[in-house]
Amino acid sequence: MTNALHLAPPLTRGLLDNYATPDFFCELMNRKSTATPIIDCVKKRLSALQIQELQNRTASAEAQLYRMGITFTVYTDREAIDRILPFDAIPRIITAEEWQHIERGVQQRIQAINLFLHDIYHEQHILKDGVVPAELVLQNANYCQAMVGLDVPGGVYVHINGTDLIRDQQGRFLVLEDNARTPSGVSYVIENRHMMLRLMPDLASGLPIRSVEEYGPRLHNALCEVAPEGVDDPQVVLLSPGIYNSAYFEHVFLSREMGVPLVEGRDLFVENHKVFMRTVMGPRPVHSIYRRLNDEFLDPIAFNPDSLLGVPGLVEAYRRGNVTLANALGTGVADDKAVYAYMPRIIRYYLDEDPILESVETHICAEPEGLAYTLANLDKLVVKPVGESGGYGLLIGPQATQAELDDFSQKLRHNPGNYISQPTIGLSVTPTLCGDTVEARHVDLRPFAVTGRSVWVLPGGLSRVALRKGSLVVNSSQGGGSKDTWVMAS
Repeated sequence: MTNALHLAPPLTRGLLDNYATPDFFCELMNRKSTATPIIDCVKKRLSALQIQELQNRTASAEAQLYRMGITFTVYTDREAIDRILPFDAIPRIITAEEWQHIERGVQQRIQAINLFLHDIYHEQHILKDGVVPAELVLQNANYCQAMVGLDVPGGVYVHINGTDLIRDQQGRFLVLEDNARTPSGVSYVIENRHMMLRLMPDLASGLPIRSVEEYGPRLHNALCEVAPEGVDDPQVVLLSPGIYNSAYFEHVFLSREMGVPLVEGRDLFVENHKVFMRTVMGPRPVHSIYRRLNDEFLDPIAFNPDSLLGVPGLVEAYRRGNVTLANALGTGVADDKAVYAYMPRIIRYYLDEDPILESVETHICAEPEGLAYTLANLDKLVVKPVGESGGYGLLIGPQATQAELDDFSQKLRHNPGNYISQPTIGLSVTPTLCGDTVEARHVDLRPFAVTGRSVWVLPGGLSRVALRKGSLVVNSSQGGGSKDTWVMAS
């Protein structure tokens, strides 16, 4: 009779056992003076988990996301049109003190942006005083002549804004850019939280994590507050380009969260300069439109005559004050990457305050000094086209080949006005599941602000993570993923 073999149990590793804390600011592991008992608690709970367990939970999350249709579209990838946004189940922690700083800074920035937009479409004092070059605004492709002289309800042009923030080597939050046209991504903030509480209740248990559930009601209330005067019960709708839009899931999600109809251009019509929605019960007046269409597609009479997505006569109804558009027409001037360089001056000009959130140093290639500096330091800078988004068309100098640097140098010389440059910032990192290990990956943060009679900032935001090792590009279209963002109550 042979002795039974006693097999040793498989080796298991704690989640953070082999995590190599990098030289960058790690938001979980090397906070130094900004560490808190809550962060220490999260670290201990994470350390008690095993890699295999987290892998299983992550696989379950991604399967659920796909079944629920939480996807985005990449039109340039012919093999996989609909993708889920990769979800990392290790949360990002923001302390109460850090959030208070972010919140105040975002509110200040939105206030200044709305004042700037009112000014450039009215008296243009900031241009006449030479604080911002007039040609940068008046010759901007996003400057909308239909807005000149138009007073919008409450002076609010940017009702929904996403401010992209990064953290540098010292852990300071810096503004990378503004998104004042049709910012996307808030649906992931809320769905990530739902997913996280289902997947990791043991990690979140007992922690004072601020809720993200208010966003839909807050947005609906704000759009009611800026409806045309004299309307007691405003009808709000969300105007979508339709099912083929890359963010269609978000349009469905937000209409549900607000409790308002999701419409396309064909569902609306204008009569006597007033907007109506087609329903089975007959025409119904519409007072506020959260539009997820770019300006040029909104009204084939006012803009692109070939557009089949918009509503003929909508702009004239808007100009006559019979409907509110959120965001307003022409807000793209405020989130232009060249105008961004002047935001510290814009804040000081209108508010007589220093910016609470600092901006990343920016060189405008349309200016001779900015172009000369950029060309001389191309291998050290990040160069961005002013009209692009999603991480397209940029150059990261330290990661570029000599051939790429030479090619981009020619582009700059050929069309300098299309580019700005910024120093390469050592973006902060967080622990992220990468295959069968946990590694540091760079992250940014997009807090969302809603403005009606006041500015409210959703506690948290979209934390995008660059899943490719060493990459600084966090955009989903470039292979990035997302994390749940836990803002702690004070």
